[in-house]
This record gives sequence, C-alpha cells and structure tokens, in this order.
Amino acid sequence: ISATGWVLDSLCLYSLASGFGVDPALHVDIFEEFDNLKSSAGVSQVQGFHNETRAYLFEGTSRNARASLKAAERILQKLRGRTEFTLLLTLKQEKFSSGVLLSIHYGEQRFLEVESSGLRNEIRLFFQTSDQRQQREVFPYSLADGHWHKVSLAFSATQVSIHIDCNRIYERIVEMPSMDFPRGTNIWLGQRNDAHGFFRGVMQDVQLVVIPHGYIIQCPDLNRTCPTCNDFHGLVQKIMELQDILAKTSSKLALAEEKMKYLDGCYCERTCTLNREIYRDDDAWIDGCRNCTCSNGTVECESIFCPPPQCPPDTAPIYMPGACCKECQPVCLFRGRVYVEGDRKSVHDSEGNCLLFECRDRSMRRVEITSCPELNCPESEQITLTDRCCKVCRGAAGHSRNCVENSDCINLEAGAFCSCKEGYHALRDDSAYCQDIDECAEGKHYCRENTMCLNTPGSFMCVCNTGYVRIDDYSCTESCEGNLFRMKQSCCVYLVCLWCLLCFCMADIDECEMGRHSCANDTVCFNVDGGYDCRCPHGRNCTGDCAHDGKVKDNGQIWVLDDDRCSVCSCQSGLVMCRRMVCDCENPTVDVLCCPECDPRLSSQCLHQNGLLAYSNGETWEENCQQCQCMRGEVDCWPISCAPVADCEFTVVPEGECCPRCVTDPCLADTIRNDITKSCVDEYGITRFSGSAWTKHGTECSLCQCKVLDTYITTHRHTRYKSPSSSTLFIIEYLDLNPCGCHYF
Repeated sequence: ISATGWVLDSLCLYSLASGFGVDPALHVDIFEEFDNLKSSAGVSQVQGFHNETRAYLFEGTSRNARASLKAAERILQKLRGRTEFTLLLTLKQEKFSSGVLLSIHYGEQRFLEVESSGLRNEIRLFFQTSDQRQQREVFPYSLADGHWHKVSLAFSATQVSIHIDCNRIYERIVEMPSMDFPRGTNIWLGQRNDAHGFFRGVMQDVQLVVIPHGYIIQCPDLNRTCPTCNDFHGLVQKIMELQDILAKTSSKLALAEEKMKYLDGCYCERTCTLNREIYRDDDAWIDGCRNCTCSNGTVECESIFCPPPQCPPDTAPIYMPGACCKECQPVCLFRGRVYVEGDRKSVHDSEGNCLLFECRDRSMRRVEITSCPELNCPESEQITLTDRCCKVCRGAAGHSRNCVENSDCINLEAGAFCSCKEGYHALRDDSAYCQDIDECAEGKHYCRENTMCLNTPGSFMCVCNTGYVRIDDYSCTESCEGNLFRMKQSCCVYLVCLWCLLCFCMADIDECEMGRHSCANDTVCFNVDGGYDCRCPHGRNCTGDCAHDGKVKDNGQIWVLDDDRCSVCSCQSGLVMCRRMVCDCENPTVDVLCCPECDPRLSSQCLHQNGLLAYSNGETWEENCQQCQCMRGEVDCWPISCAPVADCEFTVVPEGECCPRCVTDPCLADTIRNDITKSCVDEYGITRFSGSAWTKHGTECSLCQCKVLDTYITTHRHTRYKSPSSSTLFIIEYLDLNPCGCHYF
C-alpha cells in the first residue's frame, strides 16, 4: 500500500488513555442484590471468563432466580425516571438454546426484558413506553454459540445501542422507554418467571449503570476520541483476512465457471413455471380466461376468443361466475328497464322506505333487508348505490364473486364495478379478469443507464448490469466508485476508507508466493488478479483432495464440523461444500440436538401455560401475535413478521389481528409516526420536536402538537411556522380536548 507509511506516521500521533470510577448511587451489581442466588435450585457458582468476579451456571427449569421485594425496590429506585442507563453482562450461552437474560415486569407489563434466541439467532428487547404500550425490537445476532461474549445494551432517551465483545453491532432509534415502575415490580435473572424463558449457560458481571455511554465500563478502550497505532494495525490485519476470503471465493468462482463450460454440450429441456405449476415445453393449458403455452422456457398467453352469442327473445348475454364468455340468460322487465338474472334494484316507496328487488325466474322479487353494517368513512363520503339499500363508502374496495383474477370490486356513484389492480389490464370488458402488464416489453418503465428491466407481477424492477452498483430504484453506476474519489481507469481489488477521512486502493497480493492459499498437495498455485487458482500440472492426474482447517480431506470424504455438530461437509473435486444436517426422524441414530422435532421423550415436550395442551419437541404454533416453538422442553416465541405500512401517518391494529393497518382518523390510531430529527418553534419561541405535545399557554383545554406535514391537512385550528434551520413547513395543531378524551385533528 503506497499510503501505508504516511497513515502509520499520522495515526501514531494520536492516543488517549482514560480511566474512571462509578458512583455507587449510579451502579447496581445484580449478583450482589440477588442475595438468594446461591441457594436457588438450578443455579451454582462456577469458573467464569475471569477470576475477578463471581460467575453462575444456570441450568434446569426448577429455579427461582428472583430478587426479593426489598432488593428489587433498591434496584428500581436507581432506575426510576432515568432516560440513560446501560445493562452490562458477560455470558456463555448453551448452543441453540433460548432464554431471558433479565426481566423487569409487573404482571403482564414488561418494563425491560432482554431475551436471546438460539433458535432464531436474534436478540429481543421488550419494553414499555410512557403511554403504557408494549414495544419490541429484534436484533439479528447469535449469542447462543457456546462461547463467551461481553454484552452491553445502552439506552439514551430514544436511542438504543448494542455492543458485543466491544464492537457496536446495532444503533437504533426507538420510542422512549418508561422507567415509572409501580411498587411490587418483579426482577428476574435468567428467566421470565417461574415457568418460562429459562436461560441455559453461565453469567458473570451482570450490572446496571445509569451513566452516559455505560458500555465504557465493560470496554474502556472505546472511550477514545482518536484512533491509535494499535487500531491501524488491527485494521490492516482485518484487511489481509478479507483479502484471503476474497481470494478463496474467487478461486471457487473460477472453478465453478470452468465446470459451467461443459454444460453447453448438454441437452436441457427448458420448462415453464406459472402460479407454482411447472409445465414442459409445448404444453398448453387454460389459465383463467387465457390460453397459455410453454415455448422454450417462456409462458405465452392470449385472451380466449369469445364469439358473439345469439340469444333468443326474453334473454340477454351476460357474464356468469366462472365463465370467460357471455352466456344467454333470462331477463326481467321492471319499470321500463331490462335486468338480467341476479341483478338487483332499489326503489323508495311513498313513505321514503327503501325496497330492494332481485331478478329471479324472469320476474323481480322482493328481498328482505337486514341491518346495515357500520361504515368507517365520514358521512360526506357515504353513497347509495342503485343495487342496494345500505350505504357504502365512495371508492372503497368491496367483495364480489364476479371480480375474479387480479381484480377488485370498487364502489362508485353508479354502482359497484370490477377494477383491475395497478399494473394489470382487463381481459374482458367488465374487468373481472385481468392480466399483468409487461412494462419492459411495452416500454412503460423508467429503467435508466446501466440497468436491465425485469418484469414482475403488477410492476417491474431495474436490475444492475454486471460490474455496476445501485444508485436508486432506476439507475446504477460503476461499482469501483468510492465515497471521496472515483477510480476511472480500473477498479480496485479492495477499497479501504478510514473514518470517512482517507481512502486508498489495495494492490494485488501474490497468495502463491506468500503461501496464503489452500491448494491441495498435488496441485499448483497460480496467482491471478485479486486471488489465485489451483491447477493440475500437465501430464498428472490430480486427486481432487481439499484443504480444510489446516487438514487435507480426501476427494469424496464426508465429515462433521468440530465446532458445529449439525453441519456436514464434503470434499468434491477440490471444493469443500457444507450444509445443515438433513433430519430423518425414521433413522434411529438421528441426532436429536440437531433435529429436536425427532425427540420422542416426554421431558422434551412443552406444557402450555393453561396446563391443558402439550406440544412435541420442535412443534410450532401461533399465540398472542407470536410464533412459538417447543425446543427441548422450553418454549421460544418471537414476534410475527408484519409487512411495513408505507406512507401512512396513522396506524391501528384491529381487534383480533396482529399487524397494523393504515387509518385516516387519528382518534382511531394506535401509533403516530413522527420524525424526531425535525423540530419547529412555537409562538413563544420555544423549540419543539416533531411529535411532541404541550398544553397551550393560558388555557387548560387546548393541547398543541408539532407535526411535519408533506401536504396540507385541514385541522380544527392551526398555525403555520417555518423551521429556523430549513425550509420545511411545520404545522402546529391545536387539539381541543372534548369530554370523550379524543383529540380531533
């Protein structure tokens, strides 16, 4: 590296040594406060990561690691009202296990709970907000690997950061947690309660500190403002390791490309896939109202041809459910108009009552009307259709058996009609059947330079050409472009940027000369740009053996990894292929640790908290908006994944459902999304963050709220302001409090 000497000289000028103590009033040693920990069943003192403090082994399910009410109150008193605190602990968690590290809860209210799932390889954080809503955050990371880890979880107002082994792996903006604990709040260590969430492994140095950047207690080296020489040397070492990984990957890719050349001489029948069905070449079938064929791996469909029907008197051509072409059906004559079978008409009698008639057997027959459903739209948006007496919401999507494929039923002034979904066009004139629009073939896309248009159901996507990286959804640029400069002549093998201040290009390393390759004994290493290649010398027959973890594996050999008994590797012509073990419960020698669903023992079953249901090991189910699984007698649950609600200011989770929906009425909303990085200034010159609320000066009946709005919204009473730091328009809304406690926007 040409810039290495200069960087070393520059960085070695900076170093910062730090040390500090912590006020006992701001520090909690959990082991000291849990005075009954030694006598708790299933908990024993063991050798820890170091000998300076105590370490405890948590095992079994018959334990009661709960702080006494007095000890819990001492801990909570230091946390009450705090907006900045850190949980620190050192642990070694049993492989593939799941359990709660620390839980502070009152009944069903989880004020702070940290859980590590070895099943899902994630850290879960549960807490309660100031308005008593339960929040959960999921951080993908595996702690349950049987190794020691230093863990730090730091809260600072609305920011939470996680450090593992002194490396910051996550920093996220969340809602501010509430530290207003009621008396009687319980604190559990290594379990959620006396029946669930049992942690398996060893814990040491479990602490709570209420100072900024509390992780520095665990990792003093992080308390520096400038990098040191040691930082740079460590970075260079990491770069060398990454180069080695890159070289190995390049070698495997070269071998794969070499093997792909032989496939050109093979005959491969190209099949087609549509709606998860596979069709062979030249197959023909009917899909909805389309005739489809498979031609050279591509599905080609065209609309079914419908001849004009010749209908006798007293009948008319109409579409019937499930049919693609119009069929002759009997008609009814009512008040000078013709109606087909199944059509409805609403009329009003002399007293203004609505009467509903339906065409049946060539005559209009009276239909009894039950109660009308409650609508969730304003009265001004409620309309009356000609085929019913109950009002509906204008433009709202309805339900109709006539709108079949990629089509929605829409309520309009003139009645209910089928409308093709966005990105689809109609196959027949009533829009009951719709097919995808190929934006790429029809030139209806926005893909720009260096991209290729790829059609998707209802839309399209722009794929970057080889050697380019994405700028936005529609354009790409050269992959060798750096943050601070651009390499126009050639791309770097590896581009290194130190702290968004200095970037330099790594030159090629000769892995063969340096001995940093994994070629087997009977092959020869050849250096290539950015990597190396293992080749068989001319006139010799190479064995195809593999080099793995410093050992030579025979070609065709199969083995289990030393550090992961559930992964199987094999040597195939010089390449090492690894995969997870396939579970065969019929095999009597199956490893139940890797295949818990194959464990028939009663001790591996899980009992539901109601005491009536029992789940087998490995069985999964859904409960209380969580996906749960029984793992060796323990239940591991994680939040059900919900699709993001985009471009929505107000959301609500309907009763009986788990995922939020978009609503327009703020009185119905569960949450309101605000950008806390923005602010506005009220009429008295006070800076307010977006989403904050305050009582209007001089009155107790008006509540003000600062909101960032992209479009104008009509409010009960509002005042416009400009942000002093930007041109963003803010609207401070005055929300009059009404007797029911609802704030009208």
